[in-house]
Amino acid sequence: MVVLLTLKHFYAGRKESQMTYFSHSFKTISRSVPAAIATFAIAISWAPAAAAQAADTDRSDAAKWGLGAGVALAQKPYRDMDRDVIALPLISYENKWISASVATLDLKLFSNEAVSWRLRVHYAGDGYEADDSPFLAGMNERKGSVWIGGAVNWKTPAANFSAELLGDASGHSNGSRARLQVNRRFPSGSFGVTPRLAVEWVDRKFVDYYYGVEASEMHMGRGFYEGTATANAEAGLRVDYSPTHRYTVFLDLRATRFGSAIKDSPLVGSASRTAVSVGYLYRF
Repeated sequence: MVVLLTLKHFYAGRKESQMTYFSHSFKTISRSVPAAIATFAIAISWAPAAAAQAADTDRSDAAKWGLGAGVALAQKPYRDMDRDVIALPLISYENKWISASVATLDLKLFSNEAVSWRLRVHYAGDGYEADDSPFLAGMNERKGSVWIGGAVNWKTPAANFSAELLGDASGHSNGSRARLQVNRRFPSGSFGVTPRLAVEWVDRKFVDYYYGVEASEMHMGRGFYEGTATANAEAGLRVDYSPTHRYTVFLDLRATRFGSAIKDSPLVGSASRTAVSVGYLYRF
């Protein structure tokens, strides 16, 4: 849509300033897609669980598809970086051996009604380009990565627990990350409310790559910085509405508090960040 508007203004002979505006808007949206994918990876992590709830009366191993759309309000923690609104498709797929969503693919090694052990491939849109923010001018690009490792989901009457341990398969940071999460859905008719708490540990290599400053990147107000391992705390709340078996609308809120090694980086402008996403999913 942005491209069409840009061409329209070009051929209508509008001022060069308008062309510059639309060109900048297209560039911003394009480079924000990885960040939005990373946000939606968390925002729609409920999709396999929702499919499982719908299948309580259907114990077959038949494949379950979900398609929809969503909008995320996403912002990375770097200084002077704009908050972007991005629309993305939502896709989920679940069968006996595979679970997939926008940014995560799981191969189920062993599963029963309570526990599922998985091999996980996950894309995370961490990082930045130097022109993402005036403060990052002169920095080398930090790229998003594909992460591979293991995960386990454990469902109990009290709550649902999950854990993962992943390594950077792209070789950008060569780092590792681990995540523990607990959540529970409280149903009320067609509505459901799911609070969650999580902690994510990231190692020195991860922090140094994404939040460190090399000697060649130093300037006034941006000193040399080497990262160390740290842990981030997260709290979230998801509200979903399913008027029928197949239709679900959700609102997801998330707040993250960064560990000291990240919030002390000269590249970071805030000790915390928030994210909001809304979406609609149709299950086949």
